[in-house]
Amino acid sequence: MPPAEDRERGALSLMVAIVALAALILIGLAFDGGKKAQATQRAVAVADEAARAGGQAVTSEAVIGEGPAAVDVSAAVAAAQSYLNAAGVQGDISVTDGGRHLVVATTIEFQTVFLGLIGIDVMTVTGTGEADLLGT
Repeated sequence: MPPAEDRERGALSLMVAIVALAALILIGLAFDGGKKAQATQRAVAVADEAARAGGQAVTSEAVIGEGPAAVDVSAAVAAAQSYLNAAGVQGDISVTDGGRHLVVATTIEFQTVFLGLIGIDVMTVTGTGEADLLGT
């Protein structure tokens, strides 16, 4: 039987490797988790702004003061889509409540940095923004 000091040879190297791997995973979760939070914040902000842009699509009569304030629903959808296109974000726009409510749902995908080491290469986040279409 080998001496006691020879039986434990390399045990510290294995422990250091395991601790280093665990630290790398924790750093990856923190870093890529921060990127996910940023992407979610952007998805919500873009959805809110697209809905706001759609909500400002008032009829021409209301603009020149010859009629009540009303929203042109098709122009509202077009304005929201135009905002999404300008921001470079994918999204779905829907009008609910008989044309009185505009809902914008966005989707953003981003590449992970550290989590790719454990097989998570892409993360997807979503955001939702809503606007009431007044006068319809």
